[in-house]
Amino acid sequence: MKPRIQSVLAVVAGFLVTAAASTAVDAIMHATGIFPSSARSMSDLLFVIASTYRALFTVAGGFLTARLAPNRPMHHAWILAGTGLVAGVAGIVFYFLVGRERLGPAWYPVSIAAEAIPCVWFGGRLSTSGSGSRSRHRM
Repeated sequence: MKPRIQSVLAVVAGFLVTAAASTAVDAIMHATGIFPSSARSMSDLLFVIASTYRALFTVAGGFLTARLAPNRPMHHAWILAGTGLVAGVAGIVFYFLVGRERLGPAWYPVSIAAEAIPCVWFGGRLSTSGSGSRSRHRM
């Protein structure tokens, strides 16, 4: 497979893993009754729980992207981080334009955007550190 296609797939895979895992756990939390049916009725503690597992999945996305990158794994992780930041900012805009009354506290979408860069970076660094990394952490 061509390196350019591998590069795109590495970033897409990291993004999809992050989004799919977050969405799946959200659905499970709602289906089991841990999260109520309406975000408006969730407590701050439940939003902290959601923010926490989303951060962990974001780390996993950064790890996967760097691991799948054909070269320059941290460069690929930075691309994923930028993509996540843009998606997070879009979530903030959506919150303030559409869903302020229905979507819970304002700090939650801000936390999702704020987590993108450090969590993806950390996942990328985890992927490139340790035995057999072949100095993959260099940009």
